[in-house]
Amino acid sequence: MLKTTTLGLILLLALSACQDGQYAASTRHLAPIPPATLALMSTKGVSPADPILMRAYKKESEIELWKRGEDGKYALLKTYPMCRWSGQLGPKIREGDRQAPEGFYAVTPASMNPNSSLYLSFNLGYPNEYDRSLGRTGAHLMVHGSCSSRGCFAMTDEAISELYAVVREAFAGGQRAVQFQSYPFRMTPENLARHRQDPNIAFWKNLKQGSDRFEVTKAEPSVGVAGGRYVFDAGDEATAGAVARRQADDERQVAALVAGGTPAVRLVYEDGGQHRSFRETMIAAGGGLGEVSRPEALAAGPREVAMPASGPVAVAGKREPVRGAVALKPAGPGRTEAERQRLLKIFAAAGSGQE
Repeated sequence: MLKTTTLGLILLLALSACQDGQYAASTRHLAPIPPATLALMSTKGVSPADPILMRAYKKESEIELWKRGEDGKYALLKTYPMCRWSGQLGPKIREGDRQAPEGFYAVTPASMNPNSSLYLSFNLGYPNEYDRSLGRTGAHLMVHGSCSSRGCFAMTDEAISELYAVVREAFAGGQRAVQFQSYPFRMTPENLARHRQDPNIAFWKNLKQGSDRFEVTKAEPSVGVAGGRYVFDAGDEATAGAVARRQADDERQVAALVAGGTPAVRLVYEDGGQHRSFRETMIAAGGGLGEVSRPEALAAGPREVAMPASGPVAVAGKREPVRGAVALKPAGPGRTEAERQRLLKIFAAAGSGQE
C-alpha cells in the first residue's frame, strides 16, 4: 500500500508533456485497473505487479499489452485499438512532421503524465539513442487519451485510463522501464512482400530482427545501437539458431509471394489512420468521440500506390476499401454523454483481442 502511494506521489511530479491543463487537480491517474482486466490477468496466471511490454502497429492501428509470467516469458494479455495516429508509415524524422515514432523505446515512471490535457498520457522517450545517432528531432511523443494526434498514439480517454493503470501498477511492482516496440505493420511475410519497394524497407527489416527475437523467445529483446542500426543480443546458440530459422522461413515465404505475383505497393495516407472498429462502428454511428483530428483525412482510407520493380516511382493508385466510410460528424448537442459512453463500450468490445 505504501509503495503504491509513493508511486502516486512520484507520478504527480512526473514529466509534463502533451500540455498540462485542466486536469491538474484530478485523481484520474489513480483509477484502478478494471475488474474485467484483472480477471483476465488471473486467467493468464499473472498479477498487476508483473512486468509488461507493449507493441504498436500503425497499419493495423493496434497496441498489444503483454504480461510476463512466472516462467519469464511474456504472454499476450490484451489488444487495444488505436483511435488515431497521424502521418504515414515510416519513422519520425523531425519536429513537426506529424509522424508517430517507429522503433524500440522505453517508458519509465518519469514518462507518466497524470496532468495531460489529453486526459492521461505517457511519453515514449523519442528521440532514443538510435534517433539521436541520426540527428532526428522532436519531443513529447505520447500514448494518450482523446482521438486527436499530431505524431502520438491516441487511444480514447477510456482506453488510456485502463492502460495507464496497468503501466502504473507494473512500476509499483518494481519494473524500472517498459519496452515499447513500435512497428509500421505486423512483420508478416505478406506485409513485407507488399512493401518490399518502400523506401523504408531496409529500416523495417532491421526492426523485424528485434521482432523475430521476441516472437521466438517471448522475452524482452536487449536493444543497442551501432552503425546507424538497431542491434539485438542474439542470446545463446539455440536461441540464435531458432531466430535464424524463423528469418530464413519468412524470407522463403516472401520470395514465394513475389514469384506468385504479389504486387509491390506503398500505402499513402491523407494523415494517418485509426482502427477499423472506429471506422466501421463509430463513424457509422455519427461520431461520439469528441474531438477527432482531421476527420476528413480518415474517411477514404489510405491510397495504394504501385511501386515498379525498378524502384520507388509512385504512380496513381487505388484506395484501400474502407467499409462504412462516411463523413465523421462531430458530436452534436443531441448526443448525450450516456450515448457516447454506450458507443465507446461497443467499440471497446469490437476492438479488443485476447490470445
